[in-house]
Amino acid sequence: MTDVNHTQSVPERLVDLAAARTRHGDRVDFLVPMLQVGDPLADAVIAEFDEHGRSARAALQRGLAEGRASVPDAPPAVDALLAHAETVPAWVSQELLEQGDRPSLAVPFHWRSLAFSVGSLTHTYSSPAIARLLVGTGRLTSTAPRRLAETGLWNASAILPGGLLHGASGLVQTVQVRLLHARVRAAATKHGWDSERWGVPINQADVARTWLDFTVVPFKLLEGIGYRLTEEEQSLLYRYWWYVGRLLGLDEEFFLGIEDHKQAGELLDLLDSTSAAPDENSRQLVGALFDAAGANLASAPQSPMDGAGWRDLMHALAHRFHGEKATAMGIPESPLTAVLPLIAAGEAKARSYQLQVPGALRQAEEVGISAIRGLAATLTDSTAYQDHVSPS
Repeated sequence: MTDVNHTQSVPERLVDLAAARTRHGDRVDFLVPMLQVGDPLADAVIAEFDEHGRSARAALQRGLAEGRASVPDAPPAVDALLAHAETVPAWVSQELLEQGDRPSLAVPFHWRSLAFSVGSLTHTYSSPAIARLLVGTGRLTSTAPRRLAETGLWNASAILPGGLLHGASGLVQTVQVRLLHARVRAAATKHGWDSERWGVPINQADVARTWLDFTVVPFKLLEGIGYRLTEEEQSLLYRYWWYVGRLLGLDEEFFLGIEDHKQAGELLDLLDSTSAAPDENSRQLVGALFDAAGANLASAPQSPMDGAGWRDLMHALAHRFHGEKATAMGIPESPLTAVLPLIAAGEAKARSYQLQVPGALRQAEEVGISAIRGLAATLTDSTAYQDHVSPS
């Protein structure tokens, strides 16, 4: 667990702390200092990359793929990160890792895509602090399709059966994403990021938000269209993502013990209720995201709609799920809002079939696995999170 200094000043980005304290008690006292905590293990590796160059990056890459023992001469920080990545806590189920994130794999592919874009990423971008940092990198508004694909590739690799086992692509890519966060943190700090106002770039609270954006957020959106997880599925989802959170460098106090949407929702409320309203940076990112996601859905084989139709559906879902924040993010009203109840009724019926008919859920999982592997195969170029740790 990360050491926390409870005497630190409160970053200006936090709002309505008194109301949050009424609802969440001393969880607020844990949250506040976490905005000034990055990821000491990963940050030290970035410093070694800058000092040693290619040799440090090569050691990291080989160690991730072949094991820590394959690089006995690795620099100290690289060795420490490899040791952390190889240490599997007692609360990690080997069987669960071998099965993958089954609850996510069973979701129909187009609904996974919509929940990811309209739910997960839109919620991420609604944070002014995160949006400011992302717009400052100059990447997500100008190259939104590529970045959307890269985030999807990481997520796909992480949830596939065996994806988080030692040497597997999901584990390797998750650590690479963690190090990209550290690189962005170092660059932003170097270029004058105001940590007193915004907290450390990609701090622990921001990583916790990301963790929620791949657990409770997409599945709460899916509940709105009739796709609900059982209590058992919720437990499987969160226990799987406990390990993802650890690999991303998230303090275990944020996630250990969360096993259902209600518990995750309490953490989500703590983060959301202390975050300011979306700003212009949020609106830029969401606009670029919806254009890219709508085009992706329209280009899928046998797509029933063009890009404009998909965007109309995304707009309707966004207003239903995000409420007033959707308006604040510049998302227009949609003519498809009126048909959402009909869509939800149909999806609820399909989900009931999936749960009640023997073999149907397993078949849905296998279809999801095949679709996700197909998605991964379409992105053959290296990603940003792979490039920055590449020895070449």
